[in-house]
Amino acid sequence: MKTLVSGLALTTALALPGLASARPVTLTTTLKNYGGDGAYLALYLSDPSGAHVRTLWVAGEKSKYHKHLTDWYRATGGSRGQIDGITGASVGAGRSLKVTVELADALFDAGYTLNVDAAAEDMRDSPRDVSVPLTKAGAGKPTAGRRYVAGFTYGL
Repeated sequence: MKTLVSGLALTTALALPGLASARPVTLTTTLKNYGGDGAYLALYLSDPSGAHVRTLWVAGEKSKYHKHLTDWYRATGGSRGQIDGITGASVGAGRSLKVTVELADALFDAGYTLNVDAAAEDMRDSPRDVSVPLTKAGAGKPTAGRRYVAGFTYGL
């Protein structure tokens, strides 16, 4: 019994510093008044080579439309396993989406990029409508998107 308790205490002590090295990051995406239906959005993280690392949020629950989030869909194959538990409703024109995710401190200032793919029904798709380096200095600084996104910010 003592061995089990000692082992559990050691494992917990080793694991807790790893948990402390992550921080909540709030991602805010505000859409333009583009005159169409609600937009589907994929918020995801890519590594320094541009490869998909993690899906952070998908706005738009009908999976048949996810293929229009082209860069994200290509990187993930549209796998439901990539988005289970991190989906919500599409976002209306002129509205904002605000989500908070946990990101490891080691990702900041290490060449990682936050990306937003966007698509709206009967309108053009916009892969990487926003693509912004994940840096501590960039926190709170708005970035304009290319087509549907009026502004994107992340806050620590």
